[in-house]
Amino acid sequence: MRISARNQIKGKVIEVKKGATTAHVRVDIGNGQIVTSAITNEAVDELGVKTGGAVTVVVKASDVMIAVD
Repeated sequence: MRISARNQIKGKVIEVKKGATTAHVRVDIGNGQIVTSAITNEAVDELGVKTGGAVTVVVKASDVMIAVD
C-alpha cells in the first residue's frame, strides 16, 4: 500500500461492532492505547476487518492539536 498520509500507526483489531450502517473498529496500538475508527459496514466487509487482524490506522486531519495540563 502506498499513501501520502504520514500519520500511520500499526495495530491489532480488538473489536468490530457493527451498527445499522456504520461499524466502530477498536484498534490496540500498544502501551494500553486504543484508537476507535467509525467506518461503513461495507468497508469492514470489503477490507476483511476482523477481530485479531493486523491493520494500519491512518489519521488524516486538517488540524492536529496539542494540550497539556
